[in-house]
Amino acid sequence: MILILGGTTEGRMAVKVADEAGRRFWYSTRGDLQQVQSHNGEHVTGAMDTDAMTAFCREHEIRLIVDAAHPFAARLHNTVSEVSHALSIPVVRYERTYTEHTDDIIWCRDYDDAVRRLEQDGAESLLALTGVQTITALKDYWSRHKCIFRVLDREESVELARNAGFSTDNLVYYGNGSDLEIMSEVNPQAVITKESGLSGGFTEKAAAARELGIPLYAVCRPQLPDGFITVTGEHGLRKEIERLIPDFYELRTGFTTGACATAAAKAALTALLSGEEQTQVRFSIPNGETFTLPVQDCQISKDWAQASVVKDAGDDPDVTNGCTVSVKVALSREPGVHFLQGEGVGRITLPGIGLEVGEPAVNPVPRKMIVQELSALYEGGLDVTVSVPGGAELAQKTFNPKLGIVDGISIIGTLGVVRPFSDEAFVEAIRREVEVAKAVGAPRLIINSGARSERFVKALYPDLPAQAFVHYGNYIGDTIRIAQELGFKEVTMGLMIGKAVKLAAGMLDTHSREGVMDKKFIRRMARQSGCPWLVRRAIGRMTLARELWTLIPEKYLESFCATVIRYCHTHCDALLQSGSLTILLINEEGKIY
Repeated sequence: MILILGGTTEGRMAVKVADEAGRRFWYSTRGDLQQVQSHNGEHVTGAMDTDAMTAFCREHEIRLIVDAAHPFAARLHNTVSEVSHALSIPVVRYERTYTEHTDDIIWCRDYDDAVRRLEQDGAESLLALTGVQTITALKDYWSRHKCIFRVLDREESVELARNAGFSTDNLVYYGNGSDLEIMSEVNPQAVITKESGLSGGFTEKAAAARELGIPLYAVCRPQLPDGFITVTGEHGLRKEIERLIPDFYELRTGFTTGACATAAAKAALTALLSGEEQTQVRFSIPNGETFTLPVQDCQISKDWAQASVVKDAGDDPDVTNGCTVSVKVALSREPGVHFLQGEGVGRITLPGIGLEVGEPAVNPVPRKMIVQELSALYEGGLDVTVSVPGGAELAQKTFNPKLGIVDGISIIGTLGVVRPFSDEAFVEAIRREVEVAKAVGAPRLIINSGARSERFVKALYPDLPAQAFVHYGNYIGDTIRIAQELGFKEVTMGLMIGKAVKLAAGMLDTHSREGVMDKKFIRRMARQSGCPWLVRRAIGRMTLARELWTLIPEKYLESFCATVIRYCHTHCDALLQSGSLTILLINEEGKIY
């Protein structure tokens, strides 16, 4: 059992991450006004002291606490720490992302330090963006100087201000203008805010004060207790839950080849610059989260170094799971970062991938990740050679030969992490195929669930290039959306009956996890097609959709297929607004309706 604390942005994301497991958990917020949506979480409200939280954790057999509360909830953080030590429960802190401390902001240790510095600097008027709970903390200032507080437009906020002796005439409310507009209207000599991080709007407040030339005082966030495991995003949180409670999720997440190549590249350059072999490396994924991976092997020479990372795809059935991603980084006289083809990494031979023909198949997002990490360590030129031993053999099990990528696999991944049976990875592969079809000038895109239906449809379009034929798997909606984004005017979709009846019912993702065929809806289509009652009753007893080919008499089959196709169009046509969609329903022998 997991206990999540906090109604913050991070708290809501933590609940979302836990919900993915489909298992029961608890989440706690201070009050009912902190709305958090959850399918599997049990909500508890009210502040808990050490004794109450200890009793709660014992009663509900809590095995992990996720502290996603506000960074300034110091009392709660300390309570969590005491409970953690008393009951030996690990704590994961879902931390916000913070900006660097810059010299144009006046950083204060706490509110007392802020009041002292405001007085010292002669600030006679202040706009406080620190929230209604800090009115008492700043009383030494506003009892002697003009001060405006911005608070939430709630009765309880007004009551708190009134109880503290603060004039409600000096309250302004969220929603009545941007930071810039409020600062311009109030025109204070100084602004004070908390180091609330990116999700707390700190960047916007700092930018507004900077634009207006108003000194900004920022109260530094309190230091967290020792022993908390810190993550900065949803992927890191899930990885820690998987590690600390292995039975909470049915399947483990993993890392992309792009993330592994980034980690190996950073480890290699770090080794080259320091002269020390690296055993682990910390790196960032595109959303800013950081992870640490072990380095399997590290070699250092005079002007180059090489490091290797073994890919762990989690429980995703990826052909590259367990392979070694090795990166050699060498100093170059040419400025910038240059990518070279290594063993087992493919080479681009067709346009449309987003890379130049002849380039190694290191996709754009992994390239950006690698360049970002290396450029932060070294400003000179670098040659980066990515290798995957055995990659040429692995590539035969991927889409690469069809995409015109030869000699190896692609280094891919737009998130850096791989979800089990990753939708993201499959949809990304579809996008690459459609991009190639567009680049080679295919006048029509042909999408099919797999090789079987494609074989039948190909006979109708013998003059189209091989790249025009793309498998959508279960991702019909995503594939049509991609075709729309890339400007295809003509799209043909081949459907076998199992996916067809799901799509007709509105399932744009036909994976079994998204639902099973709706026999009641199929019977309705049969009735609309003129099928008699006995046929409709037989449909209610069938177990596989392919039985429809024998259950529906020949005299009604054409009408039934037309009805199915009509319903499919109602769900798909809106996704291809700039083009025309042809839907072909195919039976087991390859007959097309």
